[in-house]
Amino acid sequence: MSAEVKRAMTITAALNRLTFNDAEEIRNLFSELIGKTVDTSFVLIPPFYATGGADTRVGRNVFVNQNCTFYDLGGLDIGDDVMIGPNVNIITSGHPLEPSQRRSCVVAKPIVIERNVWIAAGATIIGGVTIGENSVVAAGSLVTHDVPPNTLIGGNPARVIRALTETDVR
Repeated sequence: MSAEVKRAMTITAALNRLTFNDAEEIRNLFSELIGKTVDTSFVLIPPFYATGGADTRVGRNVFVNQNCTFYDLGGLDIGDDVMIGPNVNIITSGHPLEPSQRRSCVVAKPIVIERNVWIAAGATIIGGVTIGENSVVAAGSLVTHDVPPNTLIGGNPARVIRALTETDVR
C-alpha cells in the first residue's frame, strides 16, 4: 500500500503544477494515475489529491472541480455525466474503531457514484455507499448511507430532502 500511495503522490504532485488550460496533460496524468485512459470529455481542475488510483474507474463527461480528494483503496466507480464540486472528499478507507487495532490495518469499502450525479461543494462520501442515478448531494453533506436514485440529500449525516421529479433530472 505504501508504494501505491507514493506513486499516487508523485503523479498528483505533477498534476497539481498544471492549470485549467493544461486539460490534455491533466487527462494524461489522471489516466496514468488510474491505469486506464479517461475519455477526452473528462475535466479535472487542480489541485487534486489521491492515495491510489488503480481502483478508480471514471466514465465519460465527468467533471471534477478543484481541491478534491479521492481515497480509492476500497474501489471507486464514477459513472458517466457526474459532476463533483470543489472540496469534495471521496473516502473509501478508514481504520478500525477498537483503539488497539487502529494502527494495525486499513478498512476499505467501495463507493459507487452512478450516472448523472451532482456532488456539490464540500461534501464527503464515506466507503460502502452507492449514490443512485440522477441524485444530488447538497453542499457540505456527509454521506454515510446509500442514496436512492433521483433523490436530493443533504445534511450531516445526509438524509433525503425530497425526490427529484422528471423536470429536475432533465
